Amino acid sequence: MGKIKTTFREKVGYGFGDMSSSMFWKIFSYYLPFFYSNIFGLTLDQVGLLLVVTRIWDAVSDPMMGILADRTETKWGKYRPYLLLMAVPFALSGIFLFSTPDASATMKLVWAYVTYIMMMTVYTGINVPYGAMLGVMTDDSEAKTVLSSYRMFFAYGGSFIALFCWEPLCNALGGYGTPAGWQHAMIVIAILCLILFLLCFRMTKEKVKPEATGSVGNDFKSLLRNAPWWLLVGAALCSNLFNTVRGSTIAYFFNDVISQDAHLNLGPLSFVFYAGLFLSIGEVCNMIGVALAVPFSKALGKKSTYIISLAALIVLSISFFYVPVTAYWMMIVLQIAISIFTGIISPLVWSMYADVADFAEDRDGSSSTGLIFSSGSMAQKFGGAFGGAAVMWMLAGFGYNPDAAVQTASAVNGLKILMSWIPAAVAALSIIVMSFYPLTTRKMEDIQKNLSVKRNIEQ
Repeated sequence: MGKIKTTFREKVGYGFGDMSSSMFWKIFSYYLPFFYSNIFGLTLDQVGLLLVVTRIWDAVSDPMMGILADRTETKWGKYRPYLLLMAVPFALSGIFLFSTPDASATMKLVWAYVTYIMMMTVYTGINVPYGAMLGVMTDDSEAKTVLSSYRMFFAYGGSFIALFCWEPLCNALGGYGTPAGWQHAMIVIAILCLILFLLCFRMTKEKVKPEATGSVGNDFKSLLRNAPWWLLVGAALCSNLFNTVRGSTIAYFFNDVISQDAHLNLGPLSFVFYAGLFLSIGEVCNMIGVALAVPFSKALGKKSTYIISLAALIVLSISFFYVPVTAYWMMIVLQIAISIFTGIISPLVWSMYADVADFAEDRDGSSSTGLIFSSGSMAQKFGGAFGGAAVMWMLAGFGYNPDAAVQTASAVNGLKILMSWIPAAVAALSIIVMSFYPLTTRKMEDIQKNLSVKRNIEQ
């Protein structure tokens, strides 16, 4: 009995899927709050409430999608068909989300709720099955980490493209400060995302046939008594909080703290220092971190690598608070280091969800891969929502005024705290949670041996 491998084509194809998702997700996480408050015309309190209230539906839709995907049977497999089915709605929903209707304040608020809920529902419909595919493309824990690394490498590549081009696209297609500029820029991104998901469908294949799925009730019972799942969801939620708090603050930080004519000088060359450049540098360095995740986790184990990376993030985040607002290169250095360590963590999370699914199948004899991976999507969206809402409410508490030409000293200091101390506190909480995670490398080797026998896999 041997372990099922994946080809280079399949790894690249799988990466295209999260390249698409991440292009949307990073723009939503980093620019949507700014869009709502400074372009669309909502108040900070309205934005914060919107981001939290809409998560109530996600608490239902994510596990529902996981259950549905687990019970889907087609010639293309359980999860892969949804990439084809949901690709067009995914692209259209993104365009609607960044469209500003010519309507009353009340109707605009209604539009914001409807389009945001629609986007997150469609995101669930394509991203939960996509994530679950990791559990059925190979049965080898280390190979899952490699596959997850390809996924995150391409995800950060997509994020780099989207974030680096976002502000220039808005400026070129109507203006960064206009609703038309944001809508037209999203149309360009949405078309690219559609193509990438279609390529992902074309280039991948489900190879592992897990044990039959049990009843919905039994799947939920298995999930609720799955201690590694609870711990991983908690750690993943904190990781997404860390990224979202920093990321959604950056647009405000650059708009109100960094000089509008700030430049990075490199010898005879000079570059405009803007939020998109700062964020896209981070995405490139995230890709470096992803490349390091496999050798580090192989040498240290996934759990130890995760915790060490979090500890580094605490130190680096706190250091950002003490950087002078004119020390642009020092900010870049810290952004590079922080992004490398968040890049190391990201593929580990999804690989560990696959391990948790194997743990559940080995213990309970029933596959609920889609349900388990739906929690990954839910943690991502809850982390994004609560992180984004917390930023809105704290900005209001610090006295931030979207209409002010110059922010108060309290608001500026609040922006610095949101870039440093608060993410550091979230990383510390994640370390506490992850320290209890029980699925070590040796434990997973035993589980894979058991499952190999049960599935009767032959090379």
